[in-house]
Amino acid sequence: MIRVVLVDDQMLVRSGIRGLLDLTHDIRVVAEAANGDEAVGVIAQAQADVLLLDVRMPQCSGIELLRRQQGLLPPTILLTTFDDDEALFEGMRAGARGFLLKDISLERLADGIRSVAAGATLFRPGLTERTRAAYEQASGLAAPASGGARLTARETEILALMAAGLNNAEIGAALGPSEGTIKNHVSNILAKLVVRDRVRAVLRGLELGYI
Repeated sequence: MIRVVLVDDQMLVRSGIRGLLDLTHDIRVVAEAANGDEAVGVIAQAQADVLLLDVRMPQCSGIELLRRQQGLLPPTILLTTFDDDEALFEGMRAGARGFLLKDISLERLADGIRSVAAGATLFRPGLTERTRAAYEQASGLAAPASGGARLTARETEILALMAAGLNNAEIGAALGPSEGTIKNHVSNILAKLVVRDRVRAVLRGLELGYI
């Protein structure tokens, strides 16, 4: 069973999401909070596998909670009522593992929770030029960087699928190579981007304009 903590300032939203997830066979909301400050104590006691966190809340927003508790929270999916590009990359920089709109289907929400619980990410495989430009301006970065080891076309393709939340087996099924070959490509991507895990690879790929 995947244990979820749900943090949202609107009671009706929490009730609706909890009710939907109760329809699944393997996901349960085990604790709730109405803001980031309240969530700290709740999360510490819940032993959750995944945190569903509203982006914008009074007192302490989801982004602020991520910043304050960076590295201490369960794998986190940010929830919002609109496609907020700024919140997307701010959340990624603060350590979020996924980003979903509240109006998605139960199937996609449940699949997203399962993916993040298994160690995947849930970021869009590509950003609009407007989003990318805003991210680069906020980060003070240009893309792609000159010099250093550059990703090949296949590595860039794999990185985009990593950003979409696919694991090695799913990437292999999508592209054709064996899971072992994909694993080698992922290792090369991490080495070239000088990062230690898939989430940081996605962030670095966004910074450098590969995705």
